[in-house]
Amino acid sequence: MKKIVVAALMMSTILMLSGCGGGGSSPPPVVVVQPVVTQIPSTLAFDGDILNGITVSPLNSSSVYAGIDPFSPSEYRAFLVFPLTGLGGVPGSAFIDAATLDIFINSIVLHPSASSIPIRIELVSYPPQTLQPSDYYRINLPPLAFTTIIPPISGADVLRHVTLDVTSLMVEAQRRGLANFQIRILEDDGFVFPGLIEIDDTTINRAPLLTVTYF
Repeated sequence: MKKIVVAALMMSTILMLSGCGGGGSSPPPVVVVQPVVTQIPSTLAFDGDILNGITVSPLNSSSVYAGIDPFSPSEYRAFLVFPLTGLGGVPGSAFIDAATLDIFINSIVLHPSASSIPIRIELVSYPPQTLQPSDYYRINLPPLAFTTIIPPISGADVLRHVTLDVTSLMVEAQRRGLANFQIRILEDDGFVFPGLIEIDDTTINRAPLLTVTYF
């Protein structure tokens, strides 16, 4: 009988202790949401450059140019298109965490007095099509958003990948619900020495690539 009484007392104590501190229930499990990373190559058929608002590069060119030739009155503006819809794209409801643009610099032409070329990246939007000379000026003036390459392109970048932070541009494209991430690349405004960069547009593992991390 004594053993039964002791066992009953021990059980009561255990029940009392289990009801203290945590409100009688276990905390909900912590759910960790993993980000999604997608890589989107540019669309060669829609990429290109425009010279002086007059001449459009041939379709499917192996490279595109951006900047001002320091040895002739020639200014190039490059256009790259990355589809955001479909398989491997970015859902319209996604929250953008980060975005980078990877380009490979085939060559540069520097002014004799310059050591680098300031380059501007602008977010634009237009129906995907073969580039028209008027696109040189017409598309979204002012642009929807823009950023600059920091540090500027220099001789050390030739035959190397350059990775650019374009998160702010991708956030704006997502906010507007754009079906494509379209950018125009040109020499930055202001008093700068002219310079020209050549961007690889076709070589495997060198063509422009947009990487987006989202939730």
